Amino acid sequence: MSYKNIHLIGIGGTGMGSLARLLVEKGFRVTGSDEKLYSPMSDQLSELKIRIYEGYAPSNLSGRPDLVIIGNVITKMNPEAQEVLRLGIPYRSMPQAVAEFFLKDRTSIVVAGTHGKTTTSALLAWLLSSAGEDPCFLIGGVAKNFEKSAHIGNGHVFIIEGDEYDTAFFDKGPKFLHYVPRVILLTSIEFDHADIYRDLNHIKESFRKLVALLPPDGLLVCCNDDENVREVTKKSGGRVVTYGLKEGSDYYPRAISNSEEGTKFELIGPGLVTELRTPLSGGHNLLNVVGSVALLHEHGIGIEKIQEGLCSFKGVSRRQELVGEVKSVTVIDDFAHHPTAVSKTIEAMRERYPGRRLWAVFEPRSNTSRRNIFQQEFTEALSHADRVLVGGIFKPEKIPEEERLDVRAIADALMHRGVDAHSIPKTDLLLEYLLRNINANDVVLIMSNGVFENLPQRLIDGLGRRRIL
Repeated sequence: MSYKNIHLIGIGGTGMGSLARLLVEKGFRVTGSDEKLYSPMSDQLSELKIRIYEGYAPSNLSGRPDLVIIGNVITKMNPEAQEVLRLGIPYRSMPQAVAEFFLKDRTSIVVAGTHGKTTTSALLAWLLSSAGEDPCFLIGGVAKNFEKSAHIGNGHVFIIEGDEYDTAFFDKGPKFLHYVPRVILLTSIEFDHADIYRDLNHIKESFRKLVALLPPDGLLVCCNDDENVREVTKKSGGRVVTYGLKEGSDYYPRAISNSEEGTKFELIGPGLVTELRTPLSGGHNLLNVVGSVALLHEHGIGIEKIQEGLCSFKGVSRRQELVGEVKSVTVIDDFAHHPTAVSKTIEAMRERYPGRRLWAVFEPRSNTSRRNIFQQEFTEALSHADRVLVGGIFKPEKIPEEERLDVRAIADALMHRGVDAHSIPKTDLLLEYLLRNINANDVVLIMSNGVFENLPQRLIDGLGRRRIL
């Protein structure tokens, strides 16, 4: 069937909004619906001049689109989903649509793992682009070098962020199983998404299925430092290349030095010894860089071109993003929402801004971080900051009380460890506390996988009006 008009239910998510861009670039007429949209995806969709309905209603389908794409946040009881089923309109999940419209006859490079997917995907896309290629990509964040999250290039390579979260209400398998990988970059495996996975072994099952999709002539680039990754990749059908921070992997760094400008290191690989620089900070980002360089070096990209691209990589919105510096106070916005990511991001800020007082401001917002399954792990992760503020749980009523993260207990436990920590449920009050207690030369790291009521920009605005000692 030939499709002309496509409607996306749940268009405001990073994956769905990125798909909307690709569909517009391919020439489809696109409409969409969602609840209130926020930057940066709202800005992207506005730029594309897509008609978006606020809220879900059967009337949004009155034009009877040729195809409806249903996001994974949409339940079967959603009024628009119900109308799609009632009218018999053809529908797809987001991953199904990506595979159907964009992956045929292209080399699919799937970047998967619990951590680092977005930054690594954006880095790969930029390094290929700066090397003179024009890759297609779909990333779960806005890549600053492109100022967008998706692009249809003229090249045969398609770089896609492979999410292990479920696909749709009618397909509870992980998204990445739809992406027909020719190349996989696997960064890490930890327990996450407690709302859909029972335990770590359950998650490993999904990654084993992904690795099994590789054809015999495929390539698997995997992090050798991660025990779970090593276990899952034992039976890969394709060629395996390893990377890590330690000697023993095919690619690894040495002579590492850090500064506010980023990281300098020497990369060792098969027939390769070269000095590289990156504006990224932290051991986790160094792994992202080494994995990306390993993949592209194996892909045949010259190391000189890779060096040039690394130096000019601008990162991804909301990944250690410098929001601003006002009156000698530095404000950083980050997407971290898993305790490992929180810990690694704090560590990276320590390396980037040595000797400065570090605030960690955290909002429990994801389905996993709102649950008490990582109660102790979040306490440990946040303990490495100088001062800690924990915001209120996002929509706490959605989590049973006996399963809910106890944010006050985290603050109390941190205080017992000697860390100045407070739980402040109201964002307005949390902002006021920050403004009253910040000193010049402080670094404020704000972490949430959502908008956090625009806290980073509100802090910047407030600092401009306050006297800072």
